[in-house]
Amino acid sequence: MIASVSGEVIDIALDHTVIEAAGVGYKVMATPATLATLKRGAETRLITAMIVREDSQTLYGFADTEARDLFLTLLGVSGVGPKIALATLAVYDAPALCRALADGDVTALTRVPGIGKRGAERMVLELRDKIPAAPGGGGAAVAGAGAIRGPVVEALVGLGFAARQAEEACDKVLANHPEASTSSALRAALSMLGKTK
Repeated sequence: MIASVSGEVIDIALDHTVIEAAGVGYKVMATPATLATLKRGAETRLITAMIVREDSQTLYGFADTEARDLFLTLLGVSGVGPKIALATLAVYDAPALCRALADGDVTALTRVPGIGKRGAERMVLELRDKIPAAPGGGGAAVAGAGAIRGPVVEALVGLGFAARQAEEACDKVLANHPEASTSSALRAALSMLGKTK
C-alpha cells in the first residue's frame, strides 16, 4: 500500500493532482480543499490511501492522517465507495462530519452528492459508535472569507487562470456567499470562470 506521496506538483485538475516522485507521476484523487492547498511546481506531501479494484488502482490523497482514516472508515459503510467517501469529505471537514454522525443529522449528510436519505441513515447507524464526537458544538465548520480567499485563488492560478482573473472571481463568489467553504467557493469560481471563456 502506498501510504504517502512526496514530490513536485506537476498538474492540478478539478478532482486530482499529479505528483512526480522519483521520476514517476502519481495521479492522486483529492477534495477541492486539499487541491486548493497545492501549487504547481512546489514540493508537497500527501497522505494517501490506495484502493485496488479488479479493473483499477487509484490513489486518494489527504492533507492529514485524520482525513485519510475517516475516508477509510467511510468505506466500511455498505453502499459507500471511494467516490462517495471523497465527496463526503469535500462537503464536510472531519470535525463537522463527526458532529453530524454523532448527532444523527441525516439532513446534513444528504447534502453530499450521491447520498440519499436511506444512505445517510445507514451511515449514521453504522458509524455513530465508531467515530469520536468532534470537540466543540455547532454545525459544519466554515472558515472566514479571508482564510478561504488565499487557497481558492492559489488553486485557480494553479489550474492556469491569471491571478487577477482568479482574484476577481473569488471576490465575487465570497461577496455573494460569505459563508462558503473552500471547496464550494472553488467550485463556484470555476463555474464563473468557465462561463467567461
